[in-house]
Amino acid sequence: MEHSLESLHLNLLLLMGIALFGGTLGARLFKRIHFPQVVGYIVIGLIFGESVLSLIDHKTIEMMSPFNFFALGVIGFMIGGELKLSILKKFGRQFMIILLAEGMGAFIAVSTLTFLAGLTLTHFGLIDLSWRVSLGLALLLGAISSATAPAATVDVLWEARAGGPLTTSVMALVAMDDGLALLLYGLCTSISSSLFGGGEASLLHSLMVPVVEMGGSILVGASCGFVLNYCLRRLKDKDNALTFTIGAVFLVIGGTRLLALDPILASMSLGMTLVNLAPRRSTSAFELVEKFAPPIYVLFFVLVGARMKLDHMELWVIIFAIVYVLGRTGGKILGSRFGAGWAKAPESVRKYLGICLFSQAGVAIGLSILASQQFTGELAHVGQTIVIVVTASTFVVQLVGPPCVKLAVHKAGEAGVNINIEDLIATYMVKDVIGKEMVVVDEFAPLSRVLDIFSENDALCYPVVSAEKQFVGIVAFQNIKDALTKNDLHMLLVAHDLMEQLDECALMEDPLQDTLDRMNSIQLDYMPVFESGESRRLIGFLDRTRVMHAMTAEILRRGRQSESFA
Repeated sequence: MEHSLESLHLNLLLLMGIALFGGTLGARLFKRIHFPQVVGYIVIGLIFGESVLSLIDHKTIEMMSPFNFFALGVIGFMIGGELKLSILKKFGRQFMIILLAEGMGAFIAVSTLTFLAGLTLTHFGLIDLSWRVSLGLALLLGAISSATAPAATVDVLWEARAGGPLTTSVMALVAMDDGLALLLYGLCTSISSSLFGGGEASLLHSLMVPVVEMGGSILVGASCGFVLNYCLRRLKDKDNALTFTIGAVFLVIGGTRLLALDPILASMSLGMTLVNLAPRRSTSAFELVEKFAPPIYVLFFVLVGARMKLDHMELWVIIFAIVYVLGRTGGKILGSRFGAGWAKAPESVRKYLGICLFSQAGVAIGLSILASQQFTGELAHVGQTIVIVVTASTFVVQLVGPPCVKLAVHKAGEAGVNINIEDLIATYMVKDVIGKEMVVVDEFAPLSRVLDIFSENDALCYPVVSAEKQFVGIVAFQNIKDALTKNDLHMLLVAHDLMEQLDECALMEDPLQDTLDRMNSIQLDYMPVFESGESRRLIGFLDRTRVMHAMTAEILRRGRQSESFA
């Protein structure tokens, strides 16, 4: 028995390793063809799953369910970190109007179209549903359609380093969409139960259940947020910040699972509470989790892909799935555009928000399973239809949704806005940062001329060139200072006497990050830039301080795009 358990454990570890390596390679491949990385994770998971290679079977996925909840908790925590009260106070009304418009838009469109599809398919004999059953089925599918999956959507926003009105709106809406879906589901459960003839729960009771669930989830997350803030505030060893933070996520996820609450909403509440209690102190905690999270995201989305099955479906089920996807897509786009216009949101939000809300996953599938329980006995096959329709449409929108989000943030001009200096430097070559005009010092220029150059310009170091304009060394402010204090004949000195030789150099096509790393390793603040390794002809001069100033200015320039919704 012990041997079999150990073998299972090793096999699970092996599968996790395969999933991580395969998912990462798949993401790199899809990134090369300009698709979001999350699509690569899902497709690799689909290949590893039972639909193709069967490396990851249903039992393995069930065993990994605790990890899936933890991954959703980390994602929810990071989303909550974006929900600052200052933003919600300023734009809360806009968010609520857009939320109701896009959520209800999807609900009305899907309910109407699937109800008509049920009547039509019954008329042509493809399925046998009474109008009552068709209406109940349509209402439940409509309620489920209002949910939006935060994981895939937010992953694309992080990958694109997006920031601005559209990005902020998407972050807020995917955090609140699930709450609206739960309320609609509670209402439609009561109505559909009456339609099916087996409803005993009152409408008030059906509505109170999701309200209590949401309130309890928020309370659990907020309570842990206060505790985590208290611990981080008194923490002397900063290395333990990650341990406390991840421990808090585990507590929230475990607590909500024990109390049958919503773990995603609770994790969002945890992150939101922490970021608003301690905006500055919490920054390091979120940065640590962000660095810790990538392998979690990879494995989570690979498992999402592995869970999807491409089984043969009957024609009427395929028709229902197509109608569901079209209704949900149209409802989200039209509803969000109407809501954004009513709320007087910026043009980028009006034009592109709808296509950022296509993805659906965990909450929608979970609600479909609960909804299927409304159909029992002779209607059991209809209950399974709900699960199949939602699962099949989830497969489609999980592949289509992320590229649409990427397209939207690029069209809105918000990609690459929310970046740090390291991210920016990684995109530059040396040739991109050297100045077009370069001040040089002639090798035999007298000290008086060298002093004039330093007084007329703001740099602390200049390249020295020969009569043939070949680089021979550098003269720094410290060299002149030493000469003036230690040499009585300093007025007879020329630049050649003051300069120091420098063997290190950079080339025009060198990556900027590699060059700065090399300068740091040999403790250089300045480096000459040559056209090629064979030529000593000076093209430019790399000044670390000026490069950092230029990077900071560029980040501030990009950041102005996300300062307001005006």
